[in-house]
Amino acid sequence: MDITEFYQTFFEEAEELLNEMEHLLLDIDIDEPDSEQLNAIFRAAHSIKGGAGTFGFTVLQETTHIFENLLDRARHNELTLDREIIDIFLETKDMLTDQLNAYRNQEEPDPEAFERICNTLKRIAEERVEGGAPKVAAPKPAAQPAAGADAAARVLTLTLTKIEEDEKDTLTEELALFGAIKHSEFSEGTLTVSIETQEPVDDIEAVLCFVLDAGQISIKETSGAEASEPVQSAPAPVAEQPSASAAQPAAKKPEDDKKATAKPAAPKKPAKAGNGSDASLRVSTEKVDQIINLVGELVITQSMLEQTTQGLDPVAYGQLLNGMTQLQRNARDLQEAVMSVRMMPMDYVFNRFPRLVRDLAGKLGKEIELVTVGKSTELDKGLIERIIDPLTHLVRNCLDHGIELPDKREAAGKHRVGKLTLSAQHQGGNILIEVSDDGAGLNREKILSKAQSSGIQISDTMSDEDVWQLIFAPGFSTADEITDVSGRGVGMDVVKRNIQQMGGHVDILSQAGKGSTTRIVLPLTLAILDGMSVKVGDEVFILPLGAIMESIQVKTEEINKVAGQDQVIYVRGEYLPLVELHKVFNVPSAQTDVTQGIVMIVQSEGRHCALLVDQLIGQHQVVVKNLETNYRKVPGISAATIMGDGSVALILDVPALQRISRDRRGESSRSSATVH
Repeated sequence: MDITEFYQTFFEEAEELLNEMEHLLLDIDIDEPDSEQLNAIFRAAHSIKGGAGTFGFTVLQETTHIFENLLDRARHNELTLDREIIDIFLETKDMLTDQLNAYRNQEEPDPEAFERICNTLKRIAEERVEGGAPKVAAPKPAAQPAAGADAAARVLTLTLTKIEEDEKDTLTEELALFGAIKHSEFSEGTLTVSIETQEPVDDIEAVLCFVLDAGQISIKETSGAEASEPVQSAPAPVAEQPSASAAQPAAKKPEDDKKATAKPAAPKKPAKAGNGSDASLRVSTEKVDQIINLVGELVITQSMLEQTTQGLDPVAYGQLLNGMTQLQRNARDLQEAVMSVRMMPMDYVFNRFPRLVRDLAGKLGKEIELVTVGKSTELDKGLIERIIDPLTHLVRNCLDHGIELPDKREAAGKHRVGKLTLSAQHQGGNILIEVSDDGAGLNREKILSKAQSSGIQISDTMSDEDVWQLIFAPGFSTADEITDVSGRGVGMDVVKRNIQQMGGHVDILSQAGKGSTTRIVLPLTLAILDGMSVKVGDEVFILPLGAIMESIQVKTEEINKVAGQDQVIYVRGEYLPLVELHKVFNVPSAQTDVTQGIVMIVQSEGRHCALLVDQLIGQHQVVVKNLETNYRKVPGISAATIMGDGSVALILDVPALQRISRDRRGESSRSSATVH
């Protein structure tokens, strides 16, 4: 049996176990460690060791073997935990991750790193474990609920069903890794193996689930006295003597109970491939993306049919029109259901930060508590993966620039421990992600001074919101000195650019002495968009619905000219720059008289502006197609879509249009224009 096809399943499940291990190590109370947490960490290491042994990943197996021995001593109070030991355990977890990735890439792990971490673990065992270094076999019996049975005489009977004849030898060899094979028999697709072992039942089952379905596996535990009991109708003469006692129902009943209690242990492990009781199924992202694309094409086709049937007589074609209505409803439900497959909880992102906060806080000499809110809030997988880097930079900024040192916090009347909060929540068709700290807040004067020295146009009358936006300028940094954490002026401009590329925007709120909040607003998905179709000349554009504030018609007295030929309109006490789309995209035959067209008030990046269009067509949901991939990047356009009549409509990039408008007017005319 070729077990290489199961490598990917092992890699994914081992990665999940390592992540679980890290979270448990970070959460553990050093002064009063929870036994359940220590047991869970031990089981994770033990399961990885068993799987690594099954697949022949020797270095990974040996590292986890040494690691689990120390963990076993810790859970039996023979090793006193402290911060140094937790740091070493976390370093070991990182090393296991590196080794796993090496095997994933069909490479051998770094031998020097392997030797270094093993020596470190052995040193801890020799210096810190009560009674000396842990023995190799010592941890195993403690993990088993063997009722009064001696560990050395513990025998498991495994019955594996639906086995091909050419698989039995390989499976028997794999089981031999867990202990001594006492008996093995194969008959009519069923392999029965009796093995003397000290391994936990659920761990053996977990490893077997890499190559077999859970329904194919049955494990029965026997005591030392029953170790020589025959398996099924085993012909071995030595087994005939105890078989009489084995036939007595009273003797078998307790063991049946043990089997019943041993089986439920498996669900404690992560989802196993092929387990019929699992509620999840591993599917590659490429397959999901293909389905989403096909559903998108189906929606476009449905839209075309709907437009074709709009002029039909409802009396003569009532049945057809009813069918079209049902098709529209079903297509919408199917679209939403398929999109939900790509949705992932923000927990996937937030779980990366406890380790980062712990390590960086220790490096900076700060005491910081991390709080996460809304971990179950879901976001499209594509956005989840792209939001990690911007959030990482924001978190590092809060730790380095925002939250003060403990002594300084106490002097300011604050608690020594600073609080960093990551939160996520749905807001309409968007997701709102906030990174908040209770630190010193942003320093307005320092930012203005740095901006002026960097040649950035500023004004003393700038609002706080505009001042905070200055930190997104390329190369901007208020750090007094350059460190390996910050100070190079690289990051915040990249954060803003990445958020904008995802169709979102970022704002900053800050209060001196109370802290800062960076707020990111993103669409839930980049595949589907609720938009308003507008017409400019003969061209149709899609304006994202989330950016629209209102649509109005303006009067002549509300229009004013600024530097050059640019115009602003006066709306409710505020002058808004006017972006004439026919000029931006060179559209002929468009409405040039502002008073005769429709002005769309839109919002992005905390600023408002006005877009001039000829007319509004209607609101609908569109399937987003990447324009840059299929054509090229067009300034002011974020993507494209296919309309119901088969024509292509371009989706407007509101932040880009605002930047185009500012570039044309110049930054100085934007901030302090003289209205004529």
